[in-house]
Amino acid sequence: MPDDLVVTGRWTVPDAELSERFSRSSGPGGQGVNTADSRVELSYDVAGSPTLPDHLRDRVLGRLAGRLVDGVLTIAASEHRTQLANRRAARERMAAVLRDACAPPPPTRRPTRPTRGSKERRLAAKKRRGETKRGRQGRFE
Repeated sequence: MPDDLVVTGRWTVPDAELSERFSRSSGPGGQGVNTADSRVELSYDVAGSPTLPDHLRDRVLGRLAGRLVDGVLTIAASEHRTQLANRRAARERMAAVLRDACAPPPPTRRPTRPTRGSKERRLAAKKRRGETKRGRQGRFE
């Protein structure tokens, strides 16, 4: 399954930069769960990657700061019974995390002012509510 990890249309992570570790998984699998190394840990060195453009590296390192250990992003997958399915799931999850992290920031919000009509409606509603409360005063004395 040595395919490059496609993150965006312009950026792919070469398979050589990814490292996989396999271990025993918990969960379904019956007797085979004790013998099969179906859990997958996929790691990618974000800080030391030569293929990651510098402007994206800074953005990804900033956004994933809480998930990185020494600049390395690690994704674990153990939800499937087979190693192949877990490898596929880990690669898809890694691509999704990197895609979200390298996305451009949203445009800044332009501050707007409330319209005259909305101000008048708000004040009229406050006045009505005050009249309702004023009408209740002295009722139960």
